[in-house]
Parts: sequence; C-alpha cells; structure tokens
Amino acid sequence: MKFIYNSILIAALLMAGGCKKELYKDPIGLIPTDQVTAEPTVNTVTSSVASAYKLLSSRLNLIGSTTWDWNGGTVIRPDFVLQDMASGDLQKKWDANGEQPWMDEIINFNFTSSNAALIGIWSFDFDGIARSNRAIASLTNTELMTKIGMDETTRKNFLGEVYFLRSFYYFDLVNNFGSVPLITIPIENFQDAYKVSVTVPKAQILAQITTDLATAKGLLPAAKFSSTTEKWKVSKGAVIALQAKIALYNEQWTDVISLVTELETTGYYSLDANYFDNFDVTKEFADNEVIFAYNHISGQLPANGNGIAALLDWGFLAPTTDFINAFEPNDPRLEYTVSVSSRNVNKLLGTLNGTYKGNDDAPSNKILIRMADVLLWKAEAYNETGNYTQAVAIINQVRTRARNSVTITGGTAPAGTLPDRTASTDKAQIKTWIMQERRVELGYESQRFNDLKRWKLAKTVLTAAGKNFKDNNYLYAVPQTEIDKSAGTITQNPGY
Repeated sequence: MKFIYNSILIAALLMAGGCKKELYKDPIGLIPTDQVTAEPTVNTVTSSVASAYKLLSSRLNLIGSTTWDWNGGTVIRPDFVLQDMASGDLQKKWDANGEQPWMDEIINFNFTSSNAALIGIWSFDFDGIARSNRAIASLTNTELMTKIGMDETTRKNFLGEVYFLRSFYYFDLVNNFGSVPLITIPIENFQDAYKVSVTVPKAQILAQITTDLATAKGLLPAAKFSSTTEKWKVSKGAVIALQAKIALYNEQWTDVISLVTELETTGYYSLDANYFDNFDVTKEFADNEVIFAYNHISGQLPANGNGIAALLDWGFLAPTTDFINAFEPNDPRLEYTVSVSSRNVNKLLGTLNGTYKGNDDAPSNKILIRMADVLLWKAEAYNETGNYTQAVAIINQVRTRARNSVTITGGTAPAGTLPDRTASTDKAQIKTWIMQERRVELGYESQRFNDLKRWKLAKTVLTAAGKNFKDNNYLYAVPQTEIDKSAGTITQNPGY
C-alpha cells in the first residue's frame, strides 16, 4: 500500500506555471520517500497516528519547505493571529514596530488573500487532515491490520483518535473559510490531486465531521483517558465536547444541552478549584478541567516544545487596553492570564514567574478544550431556550471559581469581587453576561473572534474599536496561491 502523504497543497506540483524548479519542491505534508515506500508495521502505523496530532502544536518550524518562513505562515500555527489579534484582545507586540506586518493586516482587517496567516492556517489544517487520512486508511485496511498483527483494542483507539483529529482540523477550516475542499482519503497520485482540489459546500464538510465524530465516539473507551500512559491522547470526552461545540455553532441548542449533560454525567470533568491549575505545567493531566490539550514536551528529537514561549520573549502577544479593561476589579484571572508589569503571558507560559519565556522548547501545553468553556456553551443554550435560571447558575459557577481562586500573590480576592449575577429573565442581559464571562475566562485561548462571528456581533464590536471590518470578513479569504494551483476549482469567498 503506497500513498503520497500530503495536503491539498500537492496541487502545487501540478500548477507550477511552467516553472520547472517548482516541480522539485516537496509540497507541504509530504513525508520522506523511504517512509512512503516502506512496508507498514505496527510502529509506522503508530507513528502515523502520532504525527496527525502535530499540526495542532505551537512548535516552531514544524512544516514548510524552509525554516523561518514567516511569509508562508508556517513558522508557528497562527491561531492566535486569526482569533485573539483579530478579535481586538491582542495587539502584535508590547512595543509597536513594523516587524511581521501581515499580523497588523489581520488586526486592522486590511489583509489580502496572500496574507501569511491565511496561508499558514490552511497549510496546517490540510496537512493535519492528510496525516489523519493516511492513518485512517491504514487502520481501516483489514488485510494490513491482520498482516502486521495490531491489537484490536489499540486499532480502535487509534482510529477513534484520528477521526476526531480530522474533524477538529475541518471544523477549524469551515470556521475560518466556510466552504473548502473535502479530502477523506490519501492522495495516491497527481491525477487524484486534481479531483480533490474542488471547493464543496460547508454543509457537506459539516456532514462529514458529524459522521467522523459519531464513529470516533463508538471506538474510544468510556474512560477519562483513552490511554493511561499517554494521557494527552483524544478521549471520548473530547469527542462529546467537540460534538457539543459544533451544535453550539449551528445553534442546535437542545443538542448542546444534551451533549454537555452527557459529558458531565461521566464524572470525569469539573472546574478546578483554582483557575491557573488549567495551565500550570506542574499539573498537566492531573487537573479536573482540561478535556483536550496538545502535549508539548521539552528535550525531544524532533523538537516538540511550545515555541510560542520564544515569541513571548520577542515581545509578541501583548494585550490591548480594551482586553485588560474587560476584567472586573480584582478578578484573579487577569494576572493569571497576563502580567502587564512583567510582560509575561502566564497562561501560555504555564508559570507565574516568567520561567520558559524565550525558551522555544518549553513544556507548557496548548489547551484546546476545557470544562469552563463547555459549561458556558450550556449556559448559552439554556438562555436561548428560555431556561434563564440554569443559565445564570452556570455563569455564577464560573464566577465563583474565579473569585475563590488563590490570587497570583497567594492571597484571596477582596470581599465583593465578582459578585454573583442576580436572577433574571432578561434574555439579552443574560447573553451580555455570558459574552463578558467568555471573554475574560478564555482570554488568549483563541476563542474570541469565532464567538463574535457566531453571535453576529463582529462588525458592531470591531468597527466600534476602529477596525476596518466589513461584512465579507465573517469569512477569511482563501489563499490565492491555492486557487491558482487548482486552476480555479478552489473558489474564493465573496468580497475578496
């Protein structure tokens, strides 16, 4: 079984515009020739599953044909640009300068379809999909599994993981771009690349995601961790949570409530007593709240550390004044998120004293789904279905944990900090409370811009903040390079 393992960008080899040298460039995601032609073994299939996770990481220079390809958007996964910076929560740097102007273009919504962040996220997600497809193809090949002697329980776990990962990457793509190409099998030859380089409706992508997650849910064990030795792996809880998030984004409110209730019923997850336990490098996979995180580990070959710590030392990812002002007085979450006085983004470093700042191989995990986020989805669904009492109760649950968290100095918040929201039947008021709580609870976690879009408030909020946001910016521009490579079968979003 021989596959050419790559992303949609394989089309680069086909549409090179007559430039021969392009034919010798590996498309993003292409694995080494010896791995392509080698006979599969348990070890190589295991490695292919592990590799499918990699595109979620914040490791530096993970993909791309050259190192430090800022213009290609592949130095680091650019979620923080497309979400936190675009939303108005982050500015590029603590001290303004002209470095990496493509970030400023996203912040100000004056970007074009050649912007590096757009190219980058497209590359990361489709490379992740390609890796997932390769693993799925192997794990669903009965003859191969029999030949290599893979244990059936292991096979099912692996297959559940990569179905989830493919869904995760595709969900990110549809939120950023809407309709995109749908690829569910490895690309075996260049002719196949032509066939898959075609934009399909968003509904078709969502249908595939729904199917993949349902399959994954039936394959993964009913346990908090799908592997007791590798706790970072996708669990059934992560699958249920992603199902709930997709229902949320599609305003399927009763499904949100049902799925979050199902997750709560497992008894595996709850709010940590202290807010920072979610991010503390000394408590990774020992806390109660994190449902899915990318496991950065220092000192590995190839490197698997959190490269965003290096960016923090270079002055990137400073909060905006508006973000800081969004926190109520004495809210412990502000200092745990970002310390303005020391310019430390504590939440991303996983420490409170600047340790790992400047270390491109930092061990701090990248939190992707945690219970506070999920509970606020349920609060929103309760509010939309008229169960205002339950909605307010969840908001207050999150606020109570925040005010009772030990402060960054080891004390307690003053009396009166983050008082409970009062009982209300005012749907609009409760929604305002939810939006406020999500912003401060989930700051720097790449959620805000998608929230503003799905609430249909992006234009109102961002134009009020002086941004050049236009109606077409509810979707990002498809990278023009991808349209050109496909000879136009990949289509551009309106307004670009």
